Amino acid sequence: MKVRTVLMALVAMVASAATYAGEAKIKWQDLNDYADARPGNDVKKPFHERLMKKFDKHFNFEAQNLPEGSVFNAEITDLDLAGEVRYGMNEFRVMKPIYIPRIEFSYQLVDKDGKVLSSGDVNIKDMAFMDHIRSIRGDDEFYYDFRLISSWFTDTLYPEVGIEPKKVYR
Repeated sequence: MKVRTVLMALVAMVASAATYAGEAKIKWQDLNDYADARPGNDVKKPFHERLMKKFDKHFNFEAQNLPEGSVFNAEITDLDLAGEVRYGMNEFRVMKPIYIPRIEFSYQLVDKDGKVLSSGDVNIKDMAFMDHIRSIRGDDEFYYDFRLISSWFTDTLYPEVGIEPKKVYR
């Protein structure tokens, strides 16, 4: 009897996950041309590769809340990471309230049939990024930048297309 209950619960979880299964495809320009995508105490090429990989993963995390088969296409046109890189004997990123995270991108959200659900040019920033309490996920090096992106999805895109997100980044 227990096995049957567990199996039914797993089937229900899989079925509910299938209703939300969008995808994000992110296009990057040359990171050297962005306002601030500089590494602190790191080598530039591996840092840029890690940055793109982590941002792509975060956009895909948010896309999980989108309808099944939908695709969130975005081109990142500018990026200014939270903090500022200071140079000296060692380079490091300093976090102060005046060094706000900012991101600009153009996007188009299409459904599984190719119909455009939403599109536009986005320029977002968080001038109070250090006033919020950091969550458990707060150990990520791009935490403030990801929270900025997640806030835009939660406050703007999801309501625009009538979605109640199941997974939320905090």
